[in-house]
Amino acid sequence: MTFTQANRPSSKALLETKVPKKPANMGQVIRWILLFSGGILMVMPIVYMISTSLKWPHEVYNINLIPDEPTIENYTYVLEDGRFFGWFVNSIVIAVITTICNILFDSLVGYTLCKFRFPGRYIIFIAILSTLMIPTEMLVIPWYLMAQQFGWLDTYWGIMFPGLMTAFGTFLMKQFFETVPDDFIEAARIDGLNEFQIWWTVAMPLVKPALAALAIFVFLGNWTAFIWPLIVTNSVDMYTLPVGLSSFGDEADVAWELIMTGAAISTLPTLVVFLIFQRYIIRGVVMAGLKG
Repeated sequence: MTFTQANRPSSKALLETKVPKKPANMGQVIRWILLFSGGILMVMPIVYMISTSLKWPHEVYNINLIPDEPTIENYTYVLEDGRFFGWFVNSIVIAVITTICNILFDSLVGYTLCKFRFPGRYIIFIAILSTLMIPTEMLVIPWYLMAQQFGWLDTYWGIMFPGLMTAFGTFLMKQFFETVPDDFIEAARIDGLNEFQIWWTVAMPLVKPALAALAIFVFLGNWTAFIWPLIVTNSVDMYTLPVGLSSFGDEADVAWELIMTGAAISTLPTLVVFLIFQRYIIRGVVMAGLKG
């Protein structure tokens, strides 16, 4: 039988033909419900924070998320308070310097442990990783005694020195440097580059996802740090944002509307950093677990 133009179905008929829909998978529906519920639970604290920052003091303890009389007076008060700007600058300086130091030192140590063959390198690597099992609370007293002995109390250096290099960052960078082919390193050595030049011009550009992920983790960790800056600082001028915001309350009363306002403003830098580098977070963590 010959297929002719006369008995060929029209394009309109083909468009009107209904494709049977695949029945919904119950497991997929449950997963979407759980993801949606988890998303709501994670977003609710942020919503409550912003809602409280727009309330008057007498409305703070109301459970309604939409204020009856929204106001921006809290933002005006916080931004006009000279202390808040000083705390903001302190946090920026500490977070940025610590992040840069971690990128440099952790990558140097990770590159050395990965690309150099010398006796005891595995023991050194295990010793560095073993420090991850020590709780931070156990290190506070040695850190404080060291800062007191060297005169670092109530200084930028006193706040920063415990976090200028991290075991996690060293582990992350070493795992990523494992993905850099040794042939590239040998070719660079044949071309006459020294080891520092090889690390900076050859290896570092190939591990940008790890550098971005490490920068995010370190920046967020130092931006939100509270216990150590609280212990090592004495003057109000040296407070970081988390410590400074806690000073808005005392034993008699806590100005939650001001604390929430300051917290809402302090999240802006972290959101900017996250939005810029967020695609590297998952990739950096996943790739770190593929080698080793």
